[in-house]
Amino acid sequence: MKLPAMTTIDRRALIAAGLALGATSPAHAQAAEPIARTAPGRVRGAQQGEVLSFKGVRYGAPPRRFEAPEPPCSWRGVRDALTYGAACPQRGLEDEVQSEDCLFLNVWTPALSGRRPVMVYIHGGAYNTGSGSSAVTDGARLAAHGDVVVVTLNHRINAFGYCYLAAHGFPDSGNAGQLDLILALEWVRDNIANFGGDPDCVTVFGQSGGGAKIATLMAMPAARGLFHRAATMSGQQVTASGPLNATRRTNAYLEALGLNSANARSVASIPVARLVEALQPTDPVLGFGPIYFGPVLDERHLTRHPFYPDAAPQSLGIPMMIGNTHDETRGFVGADRSVFSMTWDDVPARLASAMRIDVLPERVVTEYRRLYPHHSPSDVYFAASTAARSWRGALIELEARAQAGASAFAYQLDWRAPAEGGIFGAPHTLDIPVVFGNLEASAYIGERTAEGEAMSRTMMDTFVRFARTGNPGWTPYTLPQRATMIFDGTSRVENDPRRAEREFFARIPYVQPGT
Repeated sequence: MKLPAMTTIDRRALIAAGLALGATSPAHAQAAEPIARTAPGRVRGAQQGEVLSFKGVRYGAPPRRFEAPEPPCSWRGVRDALTYGAACPQRGLEDEVQSEDCLFLNVWTPALSGRRPVMVYIHGGAYNTGSGSSAVTDGARLAAHGDVVVVTLNHRINAFGYCYLAAHGFPDSGNAGQLDLILALEWVRDNIANFGGDPDCVTVFGQSGGGAKIATLMAMPAARGLFHRAATMSGQQVTASGPLNATRRTNAYLEALGLNSANARSVASIPVARLVEALQPTDPVLGFGPIYFGPVLDERHLTRHPFYPDAAPQSLGIPMMIGNTHDETRGFVGADRSVFSMTWDDVPARLASAMRIDVLPERVVTEYRRLYPHHSPSDVYFAASTAARSWRGALIELEARAQAGASAFAYQLDWRAPAEGGIFGAPHTLDIPVVFGNLEASAYIGERTAEGEAMSRTMMDTFVRFARTGNPGWTPYTLPQRATMIFDGTSRVENDPRRAEREFFARIPYVQPGT
């Protein structure tokens, strides 16, 4: 595959500067049992391929339920950092240990000496699920390929991280999960130099809910100065949940637990399994899906919406890369293969809830059939639901940054996943294994092929270049040009891709699902 010049790192120049991708130092070569020093104590890692790994490093003390996190206590001697720490309690994720004591992070580094760019990944899962310990986000390949330090982490999610209980004596509860992320970034600031990282060159990047968490951090005063670049992958947070809607969700959750306002404080002592079980009721604001827990405009830690009425001023100086996949909603199919064989009569009813905006679906179908006369009913469903649901938030954020004169770069992943003959196109989550280089860990890819490796190298080079310089290699997003990098077999920049779709949905008010 021919890589575009704008996204290809000049490795010869880097080698000349002593920064060759994947380069090792004598310290790295000899580190059979690497030991790194952190503020609370020393940790022992392991050699993992070309890099050193430190897994399950504690960045916070065991948290008190619904309260702000605290730094870990110090320890003597050397603690093993050889296995992942626990994930926050949640539904699913049966293959990982779960515990409220979940404030752990993982580090992959080519060597303990040096000052490399630091790339901190924040996992997705719509604030309700996920962890930073999956095979698809193992940081070894990215760290070796880019000569960077990669960090992933766990933090409190769902009710443990975002249940708004301020009226019941827990003033930090609505944004506890965000405060965990801030504490983790403070750990990076204070300790990453001992892992070969540069604390003055930190990039946060995250997919889906992880991207939304990053957008929210960009509006939180306590996060100011903790990172220097931001990249969001299919994850936006235009507005946070308001306090009234957050309270409605909390009341629905308390009711599911058999509690009310009179005894709500006892939620702090209910067994974990019961708290997880009670996450099931339908969200009282959205009217579908389980209860949504996410950042709250609590006027304490979050005092404004991330991208309303404009881009948060405190982060306008931080370069930002905002991306989506071309076929986001093909990633939400699950086991329901009937969605690939819809009739035209089926499409409006399915679109009504999938778009999450107030528009007659019949009107949308008519417009898409005009724009794309060769699309099948299923093609129209996926295209319209992706544009209305996932893509809109990204465009709003890009436009807000452009209007403020702030640096923003847009990308769209068009490369088709090979699974099942390519029926998923470029679905939600596809950019995770491509950016991390863990192609075989993705159900949409499953193996290492020449085509997949080439696409992965292009995106890894792009993210590393952005982490190193703040510029991924193409023109920033401005109005009306809307320059967007299209990642595909032959990557290229297009101005205002899918313009007709953008203009159609721009006439319809957008409401953040969580709001």
